[in-house]
Amino acid sequence: MTTSATPPGLRSSLMIERSGARMGGDRVALLAAVGRTGSISAAAREVGLSYKAAWDGVHAMNNLFATPLVTAAPGGRSGGGAALTPAGEKVIAAYGALQEGLERAVSALETQIDFDPNDLLWSLMMKTSARNCYRCTVTAVTESTVSAEIEMSIGDGQSIAAVITGRSAAEMGLAPGVEVFALIKSSFVILATGDPGPMSVRNRLTGIVAGRTDGPVTSEILLDLGGDKTLAATITRESAETLALCPGDTATALVKSSHVILALP
Repeated sequence: MTTSATPPGLRSSLMIERSGARMGGDRVALLAAVGRTGSISAAAREVGLSYKAAWDGVHAMNNLFATPLVTAAPGGRSGGGAALTPAGEKVIAAYGALQEGLERAVSALETQIDFDPNDLLWSLMMKTSARNCYRCTVTAVTESTVSAEIEMSIGDGQSIAAVITGRSAAEMGLAPGVEVFALIKSSFVILATGDPGPMSVRNRLTGIVAGRTDGPVTSEILLDLGGDKTLAATITRESAETLALCPGDTATALVKSSHVILALP
């Protein structure tokens, strides 16, 4: 791709990111479609997504924001209802206003400054491979000589603890009341049914299996943690079959505190 001082036909596309979790035009379009149709499956068809991709998008957005954007009653590909919350409606309106402002700014930038559009867009397109991202509030910080344990609330009585270096905790200014994002890779999650008993794993998040997707080698299990928060775990297909996990079952996600990554908004 060649670059000039005023690239012809330059267009802007707003991508809002926080610690890798993103909100772009595609997900805003999905939100708007949910509002119009009152259904995740119908919204998926309208915007050209698979049913699973639409559900994943809704779960990701609900996990990202302190207040859910969509409330939904699962009912399969042809059933169930969904509706935008007031927060969801505000996000759509705010995104539209921001997009208009961005278009004006890029138009001015195009005529005044030499720049490489690839460099501009790169910073907006950064992603993370962590499947789970939660907006949390720090409730306690316990410091030691080298490390610090950060306890956080994700709402609805669920909490997460992370162990990071003391230097990182100080540089991030972590203290009770500070908002952070907790990232957990799905492959770091261990699942158990019933009471797992004494274990050295710090985090235990209990929920209801909301979905299971099997592949040749691995399975993805989606847990409903309550409060419109979900957690995805990737385990072996053999383990999923041994645990006999099915939608509606209760399961506990176990996550070591050293496997929780923290980032500031």
